[in-house]
Amino acid sequence: MSTNKSHIYTLSLTEKILYGILYGVSYTVSLLPFWILYRLSDLCYLIAYYLVRYRRKLVRKNLVDSFPEKDAKEIIKIEKRFYQWLCDYLFETIKLLSISKDEMMRRMEFRGIEKMNSAAAENRSCAVYVGHYCNWEWVTSTQLWMPENMIGTQVYHVLENKVFDKFFLHIRSRWKMVSIPMAEILRRVAQYHRDNQSVGIGYLSDQAPFWNNIHHWTNFLNHDTPVLTGAEKITKRFDDKVVYFDISRPKRGYYVLDVIELADHSKDIPDYEVTEAYFKVLEQSIRRQPEFWLWTHNRWKRTREEYNKLAATGAFNMKPIEENKN
Repeated sequence: MSTNKSHIYTLSLTEKILYGILYGVSYTVSLLPFWILYRLSDLCYLIAYYLVRYRRKLVRKNLVDSFPEKDAKEIIKIEKRFYQWLCDYLFETIKLLSISKDEMMRRMEFRGIEKMNSAAAENRSCAVYVGHYCNWEWVTSTQLWMPENMIGTQVYHVLENKVFDKFFLHIRSRWKMVSIPMAEILRRVAQYHRDNQSVGIGYLSDQAPFWNNIHHWTNFLNHDTPVLTGAEKITKRFDDKVVYFDISRPKRGYYVLDVIELADHSKDIPDYEVTEAYFKVLEQSIRRQPEFWLWTHNRWKRTREEYNKLAATGAFNMKPIEENKN
């Protein structure tokens, strides 16, 4: 399945032209060898960091608040490395349009995939927790490493811009990854289980939830953090195996992904323990190489104080949430 039939729309003539230009230019750029792409990335870094100063205030605040033990020199060092990596991420993602299977597997090495293979052998499914860490777009190559009887899928947020939505769906389906819109995930997962189809379902669960989707808070990177719990609810409902993709970047253009098992059977695990385990290992990954997390995301824009004030008014049928006891 290389297309995403669940999300069908029609592009206008203008949108078709814009898509053709975007795809044509991006594909041409993707044909360049990595060493040239990284020279372009170096130029992009100078423009983004020094000239445009893209979200530098937010990035600096996030880093300072997350690592109070680090001095200004360390923070700035991480900040600069982050912007260098962010530009690399952009060109590495474009490279997905034309990179060969062999080179993809050489540059994105999976270790411990047998933890997913064992679930597939039992015709079970895996919930795969991933963060916006290292190149999460390259994680769509998972299908190259999984057994044939397991379908690789991922939950994705439909972009408002149809041109970019179509473009990213095309990139993410290059290795037969199936992208499922967030609003359809429960129905689609239920259908896979009814069909007795083993699937690996990727959840990018480190985004900031909307007010009405906040049900749990955790301590994450020195912040009282509201977290998404929908993935855990779906996972427990179908008793899926739970794994985390721990990615590292040993050198430019190369990633190593270790599959870490968080739970073999998730159904009977107490509420929120899977989510807590995910954020614990994600934080360990980030602290190991902090420059590779998406610091431009305004992750802590919603506070518990604001949440409880809204809950007190009865908004969204929310209920006040007290401090975590653990």
